[in-house]
Amino acid sequence: MNRVQEHLAQANGQLAQLTVQIVRQRIIVKYAVDTNQPSEMAESLLHALEQSLRAFEKHRELVLDQLKRRPKRPDPSLNSGGPGLGHHASGGWRAS
Repeated sequence: MNRVQEHLAQANGQLAQLTVQIVRQRIIVKYAVDTNQPSEMAESLLHALEQSLRAFEKHRELVLDQLKRRPKRPDPSLNSGGPGLGHHASGGWRAS
């Protein structure tokens, strides 16, 4: 796995964790509102988590764009050394 793919995996993991935290925080806010308890702090944290989620989504898009723009490199494990063009001792190229 290359470095950009590692960043993508990290971003996906962080997005998943934030999504779980947001769901939990929404439950906390709903409970506070339903029981007539102060909800200002819980709502503030929920908004901060949602802003963080948007920031990580933008970061993930940046990583995906980098993956799309990278030139494809041939996989060295696919090079079996089979028939192809080889350099001949006479200085020219010949089929092998």
